[in-house]
Amino acid sequence: MKQTVSLFAVLLAAVIVLATQTLAQDKTQVKVKSSEVVTGVVIVHIQKNTKSLDLQCNEGAGGCKPLPSGNYLMVELPKGYGMYDCKNVELYQGDADKPDKKIGDYCMVE
Repeated sequence: MKQTVSLFAVLLAAVIVLATQTLAQDKTQVKVKSSEVVTGVVIVHIQKNTKSLDLQCNEGAGGCKPLPSGNYLMVELPKGYGMYDCKNVELYQGDADKPDKKIGDYCMVE
């Protein structure tokens, strides 16, 4: 009985570690260069490290708005999370150690 409980505890710990790694989110500081609205699509132009990327969302959707230039924290969501059928990201005010306030939900176009 004691061995069964120990084995169960080890298996439970392994499942928790794997789930945590699977759901881990990639957090990156990004710089918003500009934003625009084109035929109902909000496009936010960002700089991630040395790479220029676009974030898009549908105007009028919750969490979708053009952003002023500045620094933000971008969280890349795991596959299957978010409202768009693409690489979903969330933008926050603040930095990686202390994200402040969620700004919006976007689709990352690479």
